[in-house]
Amino acid sequence: MLEVLKYTLPSLIVLFATWLVLYKLFKNEEQKRLWELKKTTQKEINAVRLRAYERLTLVLERTQPEHMLLDVQNISSMTVMQLQQHLLRTIRLEFDHNMSQQIYVSEELWDRFIRARDEMGAFVNTMAIQMPEGSSSLDYAKLLTQAYTMNGDTPNALALAALKEEVRGLW
Repeated sequence: MLEVLKYTLPSLIVLFATWLVLYKLFKNEEQKRLWELKKTTQKEINAVRLRAYERLTLVLERTQPEHMLLDVQNISSMTVMQLQQHLLRTIRLEFDHNMSQQIYVSEELWDRFIRARDEMGAFVNTMAIQMPEGSSSLDYAKLLTQAYTMNGDTPNALALAALKEEVRGLW
């Protein structure tokens, strides 16, 4: 019995040591693979996030009064109310078309983005209300662009600044 134990015990110790070394080796390899996968995935996610930031930047640029007014056909034949409705529809469509981008940006940035949309709509409405009876749509367009450029920190500019800050945080 003692003779069997003399051979079995060292064999068991060698077996356990081999198992321990192999276990650690496989564990290390698994961690390495997970790290590589995470690194690759992160690159892809960052590329998608950057495209989302680009799209949101375009929305903020496209919904500035001077840009929206450039796209209006036959502005001189419209009434102030028609132009106001057209601008509000443009704002809504631009923002609604890019709703899916919210999953790629922080909640704070998305809130700022939505606030810019709401404030731009309110600005368009406020300027329309201020127009005297019988004003032309060209007068309204002129008032919009002048008032917007005079307003230092516009909603779109604030949202764009927050967007740029978040993008800087990626690096």
